Amino acid sequence: MNRNGLGIIKREDVTRELDVARAVAERFEEAGRVGGNAPRCFIRTFGCQQNEADSEQLAGLARVMGYAPAEREEDADLILVNTCAIREHAEKKALSVIGTFKHLKEANPDLIIGVGGCMTSQKHRADTLKNSYPYVSFTFDTGSLYRLPSLVAEAMGGKRKFAESDVYGIAEGVPVFPKTPHSAWLSVMYGCNNFCSYCIVPYVWGRERSRDPDDVIEEAKRLIDGGAKSITLLGQNVNSYGTESDHGCTIAELMRRICRLDGDFVLRFMTSHPKDASDELIDVIAEEEKVVKHFHLPVQSGSDRILERMNRKYTREHYLGIIDKMKKKIPDVTVTSDIIVGFPGEEDADFEDTMDLLRRVRYDMVFSFIYSPRVGTPAAKMTPAVPHEVSAERMERLLALQTAVSDERNKRFLGRKVRLLTEEISRTDPSMLTGRGDPARPVHFSGDPSLIGSFVDVEITEAGAFSLTGKIV
Repeated sequence: MNRNGLGIIKREDVTRELDVARAVAERFEEAGRVGGNAPRCFIRTFGCQQNEADSEQLAGLARVMGYAPAEREEDADLILVNTCAIREHAEKKALSVIGTFKHLKEANPDLIIGVGGCMTSQKHRADTLKNSYPYVSFTFDTGSLYRLPSLVAEAMGGKRKFAESDVYGIAEGVPVFPKTPHSAWLSVMYGCNNFCSYCIVPYVWGRERSRDPDDVIEEAKRLIDGGAKSITLLGQNVNSYGTESDHGCTIAELMRRICRLDGDFVLRFMTSHPKDASDELIDVIAEEEKVVKHFHLPVQSGSDRILERMNRKYTREHYLGIIDKMKKKIPDVTVTSDIIVGFPGEEDADFEDTMDLLRRVRYDMVFSFIYSPRVGTPAAKMTPAVPHEVSAERMERLLALQTAVSDERNKRFLGRKVRLLTEEISRTDPSMLTGRGDPARPVHFSGDPSLIGSFVDVEITEAGAFSLTGKIV
């Protein structure tokens, strides 16, 4: 079958890998490498939430193999790099980091280094790692993550391996070791059928395939039983869930089923594609108490001409219609989006259409990027290219507008009491905690670290463009 096609990863294939993992653990045990002397695994993750979820599977497999987590690369016996390919900058950064491991390998010849994910799913990048990074023990693409135990076992025997999937399927039964048990990722589908002209995702993830809803529900139960208070459903186009399957379950129905599970938790989802943003999905967000009132709906551009060049399969009018329906059903909904600036052929009028869309929608937050050509995508050959200085100037204007809008939007929370999940100690002020709820922005407040992983009621006392501050009620 074509590498980009769909196929079946049998459960016995996953079981076989788990058997290999346990055999590796036995080797360590026989060598006395247990407890405080256990080998250690360091995982470095680049990219999106899906990559974070995949790294938790890598951590789960490493745990079965007998590896304990390492805090630093220098302390590791196994280093795994999970890469991103969405922009060239992400790839260059990953390659730079991998380059720093050369001296670690020289200092410890038994060190095993594996590189996987989106970047290594591109042949030219996999070949670069094979030919120019001889200290990399193995690579694996997005369809062969579950084969990690076999790759490690072969590396322990001195063999280099560069795994490439014959098919893209779904590997059920791969163990997960959550980075933060109270906040869980839950992948419900993989791949993409849209082929936006700028995007590498369909080429590195294959066609859309959805997990069986019963498998998703069972995993959701395990996460809740394990202490998850926030579950985020993931997919390259999460609201396309089920469209290619015969089980008849839509993303909206799946969310309703998860909301019926026992437990005190909230439910989120990302990322959505406007062409599959149904009225049924909007109703679920509005009606289900456990669903956070936040919709991330990437628009990419406000110009119909550019949307057509991007092959986005919707118009500006259609997109705004979805926003209008959503705000009518959920007046206080938090709306966020992605925007690309400087797409090939973008003229001043096209950019002004995007600025006008921002003023019309009034997003709570946008993630904006200057266009980065991806080898192998149609847009990489499109002309004319927008000069970098023009793109940079446009980006500066867009950020200034959105910062002002975000600042104004966040002020609506002043004086409100909001229910938040306390997620972590603030990354900018260790005397504060950070929580999240319906506001898209993080909320910082004073509290004891013992609150991490629990819900609290916080009154918002300060509001800025990038965060909120409050006090526990």
